[in-house]
Amino acid sequence: MRFAEEFVVVPKGVGAGEPFKLRDWQVEIVKGLFPEKNRPRTGLVSLPRGNGKTTLAATIALYELFASGTLSPQVMVVAGTEQVARHTLKIASRMIELSPMLAERAHLLQASIKVPHTGGELVTAASTVAALQGFDPSLLIVDELHTVTRDDWEAATSVAGKRPQSLTLAISTPSDSDESVMWDLIQYGRKGKDKSFYLREFAAPDGCDIHDQDAWAEANPALGDFLTADGLTSVASTMREAAFRRYRLGQWVGSEDSWLPFGVWDARKSDRRLQPGEKIVLGFDGSASGDSTALVACTLDGHVQPIKIWANPRIPGWRVPRGQVTAAVDDAFSRFNVVELAADPWGWRSEIEDWAKRHGARKVVEYNTGYRNRMGPATDRLYAAVVDQTMTHDGNPMLSLHVSQTVATQTAVGAIVHKDKRNSPRKIDAAVAAIVAFDRAAWHTKKMKGRVAAW
Repeated sequence: MRFAEEFVVVPKGVGAGEPFKLRDWQVEIVKGLFPEKNRPRTGLVSLPRGNGKTTLAATIALYELFASGTLSPQVMVVAGTEQVARHTLKIASRMIELSPMLAERAHLLQASIKVPHTGGELVTAASTVAALQGFDPSLLIVDELHTVTRDDWEAATSVAGKRPQSLTLAISTPSDSDESVMWDLIQYGRKGKDKSFYLREFAAPDGCDIHDQDAWAEANPALGDFLTADGLTSVASTMREAAFRRYRLGQWVGSEDSWLPFGVWDARKSDRRLQPGEKIVLGFDGSASGDSTALVACTLDGHVQPIKIWANPRIPGWRVPRGQVTAAVDDAFSRFNVVELAADPWGWRSEIEDWAKRHGARKVVEYNTGYRNRMGPATDRLYAAVVDQTMTHDGNPMLSLHVSQTVATQTAVGAIVHKDKRNSPRKIDAAVAAIVAFDRAAWHTKKMKGRVAAW
């Protein structure tokens, strides 16, 4: 704190040109990273945008270089790309330029900072194995951890920890995936069992209204200081809800292009379970090889429950067990009154023909999920039922995960669901199967009501 106030100058924004006086919440972070005893080896700070993450990281980096007392300190800043990592270098360099005491003790180079008096240096790199060879950082800063892959994190941390005392500090907004290394670290830190791991999260309460300014204040410690409420008001009105929750409220909510609004799917969870002999429609979306495959049921009054979901257990060469899929289809027909099985034929045409022979050609039909004029209205039908609270589901965690990972593109015929990107590991097959099952269940319900009215 004394180092920052005496030698560091605010480089831009509110208070530019003035000594950098740490706020109380920044002091809390610093005390967590540098306690008098039992210093942590790893620190993770999750903080929404606009709260000065990079400025704080740059200040900590300068302290390590100039005043920590570390012998030949080496500060390394890594990120998903070196361009992102260099942002911290630029902020640190500007702080040195504005401070005569620091400027006369440092050499500012295009890609590094050197401090001959302490034998220290600050360098940047992309978080890859090749880029990190030969380094021995006393302070490793991982900027925007949400952009770093699991392999890159392991590569970065493999060069840290060689010294008797060193720190790896990751600082980031939340990731949009619960399959990210950041989510794994958040979960590990929340357990609070490892004293060598420091975690500090700044986030609004789950499920809060995005216009709740008390929630803004809880997530954004700089609000009312160098982060203004009117700026957040404008952003809240123009940014997609999921993106605002993630970037501005520090919440884990998935992709900003998510198909469903935050929280609405979870709110439709019910204790209801399918009963033997109950009328259901089955929706099937299968993979031809190592992707996931799902068989999902929907009752005629709109209750959705998976029969079985097959997912790759991250075993190289794994393929969908087609025999198990057929057995699950046969079992569903034996236990329930299956009105129809609607199946996407891609990669499964021979099995679908076999199912039709055993269970009836009128009960097993093809449903091409790639046909937009059919899939768009079907997707909107389930969307409306979720939002209007006219459907329920059993809370199956795999189905809920697939729904949360589903993104959508609006078209003239309705929303078209898809993965967040091509070849993404974030599967959505169960969500697609649920859309198919719900669509066909709605069709059969309408057909039955029409017969009753005619009678």
